[in-house]
Formats: sequence, C-alpha cells, structure tokens
Amino acid sequence: MGSLWDKLTGTKYPPSGMAPLPSAEVQAALLALNGPDVRYHVRNALPTEKADLLAECRIPQVGVTLKTRMRLIPDKHEVRFLDERWENRSSGNADAQYGRGHAPAVYRQWEMKQGPDGRRRKVETFRFDTREMTDPLRNTILSAGWTLRGVLFRL
Repeated sequence: MGSLWDKLTGTKYPPSGMAPLPSAEVQAALLALNGPDVRYHVRNALPTEKADLLAECRIPQVGVTLKTRMRLIPDKHEVRFLDERWENRSSGNADAQYGRGHAPAVYRQWEMKQGPDGRRRKVETFRFDTREMTDPLRNTILSAGWTLRGVLFRL
C-alpha cells in the first residue's frame, strides 16, 4: 500500500485492521517520548510554528538542528509531518544549509589517533543518525493506528 510519492515523502501506514486511538492519546504518547536518554524533545508547538507538536534536536558537535513539525488530523487518523534541517558548516567556504523533507542522514566526526601498531588512523568520535529521532515518532504514531503522512510544503 503506497505510491512512489509516499516513498519520497516518507509516508507510512499502520497495520491493516488496527483500531485508531483518539487524537488526545496519540498526542500524549508523542509527548511521553521525552526523557533523559533521548537527544530530542517533543513539545506543543507555538502558534507561529503552524503545527500541533514539534520534535526538536540540536547537535552542536556537528552544527545541526533538526525539527519535525506535526499536525494531527483526527478525521483521517493521520499525522502530517514536515522534517526540516539546518546545517551550520564550520569551514570557511561553506554557508549554512537548509533542507526539508524526508531525508535520513548520519552525521559523524572523526579524529586521527595513533593505533597499537604506531600508525595513525581515523577514529570515529561522534555519530548521530537522524532516525534516532524519527523512528520513535514513527513507531508511536503507527502503533496508535494512525497514518504518518510526509509533506514538503505545508501541514
């Protein structure tokens, strides 16, 4: 079930035959994802953010800010989401970049260290996969019997 457009936008459908939960329970479940062990924070969105909920993650090690704006559509049992990324590049010739839409990415930092054989090697010192934020959101919505519909322009 789904089209090429669904694949491009990251739209996912719940298992067939699953009874959808009320919107208040879906919203409560998404807000309950917050905790000390996660790098992101889910909160009620401000009116200027044009959404119902906002998941936000700042990764200062690599200069990236991720936001997922979510709008609950109770009549259709659907959560529309818009993923946004801001990448602040530290090198002198690259400007900050903005992107939107479903685009999983892995951010890494490397460091040169001396190995046991005395040779210098690249060692990964930091790693963040954007799915660490989007997968729990997706799983919560789908397990509530709701559709997760990706959009590119407006919620």
